Amino acid sequence: MDSNDTQPASERGWQPIPGPISSHLPFSAAVEANGFVFVSGQASVDEQGAIVSGDFEQEMRRSMENVRRILASAGLNLGDVVRVTSYVHDPAHVPQYNVLYREYFSAPFPARTTITSCLSPALKFEIDVIAARRSSRAG
Repeated sequence: MDSNDTQPASERGWQPIPGPISSHLPFSAAVEANGFVFVSGQASVDEQGAIVSGDFEQEMRRSMENVRRILASAGLNLGDVVRVTSYVHDPAHVPQYNVLYREYFSAPFPARTTITSCLSPALKFEIDVIAARRSSRAG
C-alpha cells in the first residue's frame, strides 16, 4: 500500500467539503484544493442519493440545484464556476440543454465540455464543475 493511501486528506493538500447530498458510493460530493472546489458529477438525485426521474428539463434543473447547494456549502455560487463538464444522454437534448444552460451561467461563460450518449438509461443528465475562490483567480 502506498503511503498516500493512509494519509488524511489534510496532509494530501485537499479537504472534502461536507455537503447536503450523500451517497452510498465511495466519493465525496466535493473537495477543495488550492482554492479550487471540485464538485463530483451531480445527477437528478435526492438528499440520500436516490435517482429522481423526470423529463430532461426536470432532471437538469434538479442536477443544477444539487450543484448550487454543494457550492453554497463551500461558500461559493454558480458565478464562481470556471469549468463545466456535462453529460447528456440523448444528443437530441443538446439544443434544450444550451437554452437551459444560459439560465444558470452567463458571459463570460465557464470553459465547458459536453459529452453525449454516455449515461446509464436511468439518467438523462449529469454535470460536474470546478469553481475557484476569488483569491485563486487570475486578474
